[in-house]
Amino acid sequence: MQELKQKYGLLTAIAMVVGIVIGSGVFFKAEKVLSATGGNLPLGIGAWILGGLIVLVCAYTFAILATRYLKVNGIVDYAENAVGKKYAYFMGWFMAFIYYPSLTSVLAWVSARYAGVLFGFDIVGPQVMVIAFVFMVAFYALNTLSPIIAGKFQVSTTIIKLIPLLLTAVVGLISGLSNGLTVENFATANIVPEGGYGVALFTAVAACAFAYDGWIIATSINAELKNPKKNLPIALTLGMIIVIVVYILYYTGLAGGATNAALIEQGEAGVKLAFSNLFGSFGGTALMVVVVISCLGTLNGLMVATTRSIYSLSARGTGPKPEMFGKLDEHTNMPTNSSVIGLLLAALWLMFFYGANLTDNWFGPLAFDSSELSIVSIYALYIPIFVMMMKKEKDLHPVKRFVVPTLSILGCLFMVVALVVSHGWTPTIAFLIIGGVIMLLSIPFYKKNK
Repeated sequence: MQELKQKYGLLTAIAMVVGIVIGSGVFFKAEKVLSATGGNLPLGIGAWILGGLIVLVCAYTFAILATRYLKVNGIVDYAENAVGKKYAYFMGWFMAFIYYPSLTSVLAWVSARYAGVLFGFDIVGPQVMVIAFVFMVAFYALNTLSPIIAGKFQVSTTIIKLIPLLLTAVVGLISGLSNGLTVENFATANIVPEGGYGVALFTAVAACAFAYDGWIIATSINAELKNPKKNLPIALTLGMIIVIVVYILYYTGLAGGATNAALIEQGEAGVKLAFSNLFGSFGGTALMVVVVISCLGTLNGLMVATTRSIYSLSARGTGPKPEMFGKLDEHTNMPTNSSVIGLLLAALWLMFFYGANLTDNWFGPLAFDSSELSIVSIYALYIPIFVMMMKKEKDLHPVKRFVVPTLSILGCLFMVVALVVSHGWTPTIAFLIIGGVIMLLSIPFYKKNK
């Protein structure tokens, strides 16, 4: 089996964490957090904080594991060493056939969605769907043909995408305090959301899960990271702290750009409304362009993982035709065959997302929102890893061996409950059925290659 070369430094790893996480979710899901909380700004901020803390403690737990195990695909490595090869295989299959491609497809649409807002296209219209597919193909080509340029693009977009977030945070807070809009929006704390505070908080945290997701994807490049045992834990922990602080500042800054009611009513155009109120028509449009670039940075990061996902199975001698999908291009050192399958899977998930969420339901009772269900479900898959970590890692300090994993398990359970409360049982069961079928398809390949 050919091996990937160590070619990324600490800056790229931090940029990978920050760049994958920050991009679309904070813009895309801010409106859902506002809607779920009925415009109750303090409750919304609480959801961002709680969601961020859950992710941070899970990231730190995996950072501990990252100092001990190093192969090809971080999360699969941890699953193999903690639970066993069979569990790792099924975890790798889930990541390759459900998690990575479904998120890549959603991010392609979200990027196209904000481009559509700029051009006045219907966000569920054919123009946006064509743009989404073009974006996917473009970043597949970039990562497959020139991974070094893709890494540099990741660093560049990480810096660029902080511009609208930090500008909105600073200018929005100053402007909102000057004109009283921030105080007015915070005064909605006395509003009781529909369904009560508990349901609102669970729903909002489930939305935040999408915005915070992606940090674990950075572990997929651990075999390509220079000094990974030192740099990956730093990147995971520091990267997530940066993300949490930026998200809370941005969400607070929005309160100075428009009323909560206006943001909820405008939906996908709410971000542009706030930008225009704060920076003028031209400035608002310019920042929306930056938002599109920000989303593309996230899409690029997801494509990094998607193109390598089948390879990570082949590197262990499992999955479909490992001798084919484990091959690396001699010029780019990239798993070209794996990349092609990753793109095809993302395209299929894009079709499902459109048919289940953006038009008349094509799938009946089997429809679900793949932008959140696949994300939150992976928290359930983390739990056995954390349990076995407490059992096996006997040489760790008691705090790292017991306290940190226990907190992570509690956080994962909270996320699973939030998923069911937010989406209801019917979509959750639909996801379990479709996901179960996809996972059953993996069994013959495991038996064949074990």
